[in-house]
Amino acid sequence: MKFKRIGLLGGTGFVGRHLAARLVEKGYHVRVLSRDPERHRGLKVLPTLELMAADVRDPTALCRGFVGCDAAINLVGILNEGRRGRGFQAVHVDLPRKVLDACGAAGVRRLLHMSALNADPSRGPSHYLRSKGEGEDLTHLAAGQGLQVTSFRPSVIFGPDDGFLNRFAALLEWAPGVFPLACPNARFAPVYIGDVVDAMTIALEDRASVGRRYELCGPHGYTLHQLVAYVARLRGLRRRVVDLGDWPSRLQARVLERMPGKPFSYDNYLSLQADSVCREDGLASLGIEPTPLEAVAPAYLRRHVAAR
Repeated sequence: MKFKRIGLLGGTGFVGRHLAARLVEKGYHVRVLSRDPERHRGLKVLPTLELMAADVRDPTALCRGFVGCDAAINLVGILNEGRRGRGFQAVHVDLPRKVLDACGAAGVRRLLHMSALNADPSRGPSHYLRSKGEGEDLTHLAAGQGLQVTSFRPSVIFGPDDGFLNRFAALLEWAPGVFPLACPNARFAPVYIGDVVDAMTIALEDRASVGRRYELCGPHGYTLHQLVAYVARLRGLRRRVVDLGDWPSRLQARVLERMPGKPFSYDNYLSLQADSVCREDGLASLGIEPTPLEAVAPAYLRRHVAAR
C-alpha cells in the first residue's frame, strides 16, 4: 500500500495537530476538514497541508472533502454531551456511518478510526464507551465492502498540550489547599501522543494492520490519585488530595456536570468504573517502545512554575 493524500477529520484537535505534523513530515499531503479554517490557520505552516472548509456533519460536504484522497482518518470524538443529549450518538455513531458512505462515494480505500479503550456497544459502563464501541464496530463491518479499516483504542493520552494532565494542573492551581478527588482508585496507563501518532502512521501503510484493533497504553499503570498527586508535585503545589468514596464521587459528578464546561459529568464517572489499562500491547505489535510519563511530563508541567 502507498497512499499520497489523506483526508483528516479532527485534524485541529490535540491528537489531530500532532498527527497532521507527523504525516506531513513523512511526505503525505494532508487535507484537514474544518468548519472554521481561519481559526486554525496556524496549521498552514505545514507545507503539504490543506485546510478545507467543510461541515463534516453534512454528507455532501464530507464526500467532497474526500475526493482525491487515498485514505481517510477519523479522530472526531467528544467526552461530554450538550444539554440536549444525543451528542454521543451523533459524533460517535452517526458520523462514522457518514464517513463510511463518503469513503465509498469518493473511492477512498483506507480508513483509520480512533476509538477508546473499553469501548463496547453492549458492555461499556457509560454512554460514551457504548457509543464509541458502536461506532468502531460499524466501521469494521465496512471491511467486507472493500474498505481497509484499522482502529485504535488508547488509554488517556498525554503530551505538552493535552487536556488531561494540564486540566488537573489548572484545577490544582485554583484549589484552596484541599483537592477533593472523585474515583481516586480508577486506573490508567497514560500513552504519549508521540507514540499514538507513530502507531497510526505505521499502521497506515502496514497491510498486517488491516482489520486490527490496537490497544495503546504507556508502560506503567497509575491510579487517578497517583496522577493528580504527581501533577501537584511537578507544579510545586502543596495540595492535599482527598479521596472521595463512591457516593461523594457520584454527587460531585452530578454537581459539576451542571457547571459551564462540564468539568466532570456522571457519564465520566461511569467511564471511570472500568480501568483504562490494556490487555494487549498494541504499541509493541507495531514495533514501538512506549514512552514513560516521567520522561515527558516534567518538561511541560514544570515550565509554568518557573514562569510564575
